[in-house]
Amino acid sequence: MKKIIFFHLLNDYSGSPKVLLQVIEAVAKKGFEAELYVGGGAEGGFLSSAPCVQKRYFYKRFENKYLTLLSYSLSQLILFIKLLRYRQVSAIFYVNTLLPFGAALAGRVLGIPVIYHIHETSIRPRPLKLFLRWMVERCSSKNIFVSHFLARTESFTNIESRVIYNSIPQDMVSSGANHVYPYASGNKFNVLMICSLKAYKGVNEFVRIADLLSGQQDIEFDLVLGASDSEVDDFFSSVTLPDNLTIISRCKDVIPYYQRASVLLSLSKPEEWVETFGLTILEALSFGVPCIVPPVGGPVELVSEDKEGYLIDSNRVEDIAAKLAFLHKNPEVCFRLSEAARVKSLSFSVDNFESDVIEVFNGV
Repeated sequence: MKKIIFFHLLNDYSGSPKVLLQVIEAVAKKGFEAELYVGGGAEGGFLSSAPCVQKRYFYKRFENKYLTLLSYSLSQLILFIKLLRYRQVSAIFYVNTLLPFGAALAGRVLGIPVIYHIHETSIRPRPLKLFLRWMVERCSSKNIFVSHFLARTESFTNIESRVIYNSIPQDMVSSGANHVYPYASGNKFNVLMICSLKAYKGVNEFVRIADLLSGQQDIEFDLVLGASDSEVDDFFSSVTLPDNLTIISRCKDVIPYYQRASVLLSLSKPEEWVETFGLTILEALSFGVPCIVPPVGGPVELVSEDKEGYLIDSNRVEDIAAKLAFLHKNPEVCFRLSEAARVKSLSFSVDNFESDVIEVFNGV
């Protein structure tokens, strides 16, 4: 049986390492020998608990984007050199996201099959994205896309590809199945957003929506961020936060927040960042939480208008605030959306995800 060697750039609590952890767990169940190379993320993330041998390589982010680009380029050179020792090894290189191109290049040089798991389309600057696509074209044996939208947007003509929808961990599936949607937990209508601390994720829009509804005492907002306390303080240093907003940083267990949520917001700004799937959306659906999401990209494969939630551009903050006020006053609508949300989540099972992943490996 071939060894599978996984590669990821930054270990944190965002979606792509979370999905990679599930892939590694799936191959571990089947008895594959596995290793993981990960750069950066010294403070930990989802991959810290991956059931395989873990090896680190250099990568560090800086506030200065040019220093970060230099660090990234150096990290991939170091990774490439490290991997030359696999010259005589029968293996598969599994590159998670477009970013660890050093692994793909090493695979091409060594004649080792390379599988890309592609999660993203909004990479800046554009020359970097064009370069990373060129590396895929030259090095990849097979591509996995997380949605049909992404497969259409980032298609590669001469490379075999397939769509494997993300799923959620079994423990979360069980928690969602046993959860009773509360509509208003503790007599509070709770609006939730979980995301990384980036302006293009709609963080500022979420704050504005909370401020617009600050006069309604029984509506509260939870913003769960994949960031440290100091990063949160720096980001909001010049912002007056409304009293109805609670910010939670570096949260390892998001289940309690889904359990009390009335509505989930996903507010990525399409002109800057198009969501290619929306893992937090799927997680919310599994708890029966209605979602308001962007009308483009992967989210439209999860949410239909007035069925599991609503499709509203994040720039329309007044419309989103009005929709939340409407849902707050109409619990029967919330319960209807909740039931549809729970049914929709069943289409994205862990079993399907794991069997599809293993099928990819068996076909290489």
